[in-house]
Amino acid sequence: MRKFKAYTIPFVGLKEGVHRFEYEIDNVFFDLFDFQEFNSAEVNVELELTKKATMLELEFDFTGSVNVNCDVSLEPYDQPIDNHLSLVVKFGDAYDDDNEELLILPHGEHEVEVQQYIYEGVVLALPLKKLHPGVVNGTIESEILEKLEELKPKPISEEVKNKEEDIDPRWDKLKELLND
Repeated sequence: MRKFKAYTIPFVGLKEGVHRFEYEIDNVFFDLFDFQEFNSAEVNVELELTKKATMLELEFDFTGSVNVNCDVSLEPYDQPIDNHLSLVVKFGDAYDDDNEELLILPHGEHEVEVQQYIYEGVVLALPLKKLHPGVVNGTIESEILEKLEELKPKPISEEVKNKEEDIDPRWDKLKELLND
């Protein structure tokens, strides 16, 4: 039995026009892809399939949230997901999915698999750097952030500047050689 059977749409039996499909995506879906980056996921995918005589148009809308760890504090938080993906399916001599907005299926194909587009729509909705809202506004209490603050480079004090000025004058002569 195919593990993505629930995400396969047999379009041969559908009449021309608009058809709607809904998917509730959770961690079980991402486990099928062996993707372990989310602590939990609750994403609603609304798919609008428009069947025409020679092609299909798919419009995906993603809403919900995924629980991820912050890249700075490692604290878990819910990252909202809001994304839209459009796909045109045409028919040709051979399967071709090189273009991200166009899928070509061989003539005689009777179903389209949408699991890869659902996966990409959710994963690509995440920001490159995942920041806990408490890190952004400064309200989060975290041991990691306290340690980072403690280890942050200190500004150069006057005392250190004075020590740099009391350098052996022989070094100054060597520095002059570098400048020549």
